[in-house]
Amino acid sequence: MTALNHPGRWLSIVGIGEDGFAGLSPAARAVVEAAELLVGGARHLAMVAGGAAERLTWPSPLTDAVPLLQARRGRRVVVLASGDPFLWGVGATLARHVPADEIACLPAPSAFALAAGRLGWAEQDCALVSLHGRPFEAIVPHVQPGARILALTWDGSTAAKVAEHLVAMGFGPSRLTVLEALGGPREAIRGARADAFDLGGIDPLNLLAIEAVAGPDARPVPLASGLPDAMFEHDGQLTKREIRAVTLSSLAPLKGELLWDVGLGAGSIAIEWLLRDAANRAVGIEERPDRAARAARNAAALGVPRLALVQGRAPAAFAGLEPPDAVFLGGGAGDAGVFEAAWAALKPGGRLVANAVSLETEALLAQWYARHGGELIRLSVERIAAIGGMHGWKPAMPVTQWSAVKPVRTP
Repeated sequence: MTALNHPGRWLSIVGIGEDGFAGLSPAARAVVEAAELLVGGARHLAMVAGGAAERLTWPSPLTDAVPLLQARRGRRVVVLASGDPFLWGVGATLARHVPADEIACLPAPSAFALAAGRLGWAEQDCALVSLHGRPFEAIVPHVQPGARILALTWDGSTAAKVAEHLVAMGFGPSRLTVLEALGGPREAIRGARADAFDLGGIDPLNLLAIEAVAGPDARPVPLASGLPDAMFEHDGQLTKREIRAVTLSSLAPLKGELLWDVGLGAGSIAIEWLLRDAANRAVGIEERPDRAARAARNAAALGVPRLALVQGRAPAAFAGLEPPDAVFLGGGAGDAGVFEAAWAALKPGGRLVANAVSLETEALLAQWYARHGGELIRLSVERIAAIGGMHGWKPAMPVTQWSAVKPVRTP
């Protein structure tokens, strides 16, 4: 018995392309024809003519349909989805509500696979990005010299917006290819340089392929920790480049973890945390509205608009937040009450890092080190500066950093 005809797998998710019902495999056609309830977008449902199945068009939001599907548990429910349902598709959403062993999935080629095949690109060497329902700035970290990017778009206007942003980043020579209605009779493939983008009348159903070419003034986001200070808009409240690199090392981000950046300032620590992996999350806690707005602008400009902001004074602003995997106390390191609340909220095994430049805050760090252990270090940086007609070293204020791992309590 296969997964397709196993009686326990009552929910089938069938990937369908622009070639419609005729393009389905015999197995997928049989599943669709046997459906008691057929679910999908209006476009997908229109591809399957006739049949006795009851039909349900996705509501908005789509999750409103989940109780209706769960009520049909044990019946033959078939969901139609674009291409590969588990690649930026509805599959993962449904799997959060229906056990995997109750789902049978029959994917079709994804838009990414079709585009790579048309362009002759190795799919494993491409960045696969979805801008559908997401800020287009999310493409920024992927724009590296020589990179190839395949991006699902929101509509026919996305390509022009991305082209404009590439020009602003100094990647005007980049080649953009718009692949419209892939796999169907309306398929069209057109291209233009980012700095001469003039494609109009783009079908809303399209995928954007980018060959990133750096111009002489290109400003890609470096892959290393410690981005240049000039990449951040700030009012002086900024963890400087060298100290930031060490701080990120101490925070030791892991995939999918949540950071609290307390006393967000320009947002540099939280932004670099998010840049380490697309699954990482961060909440910035900032009392001043002007600084919170500035951090949001920095996050968007550097390609991580998902930075969450909480405007308020710590520790009261911690109320209702998800417990963090790591905490950075920059602007909040001088308040013992903030530390106590952050340490209490931190998950067991989580990391807390605090930086100090004043003697008073340094004294607090020494107390915390005595109570909780960890590591206490002092960091100093000197930069070259002009002295008359010659040069000498100008020291920056030293930074004392305390870092510790919250113990994992065992029974």
